[in-house]
Amino acid sequence: MSRPNPAAEKTIPANAENRYRITRADLPLSCPMPGMSLWNSHPKVYLPIAEEGGHAKCPYCGAEYDLAD
Repeated sequence: MSRPNPAAEKTIPANAENRYRITRADLPLSCPMPGMSLWNSHPKVYLPIAEEGGHAKCPYCGAEYDLAD
């Protein structure tokens, strides 16, 4: 019988979506982001996000990030 992993329950799957809406509180932006499970993801990479337009795209997985504010 396997025991549940409480740490895994609090994370979101990495690379599960193609588009993420982020806020300034999420900066500096990295993919995968903190709080994402990392075991099946690519290496962590920091992404520059433009102040104007507020958009970034991960070169590894293609995830797109849009700054909400």
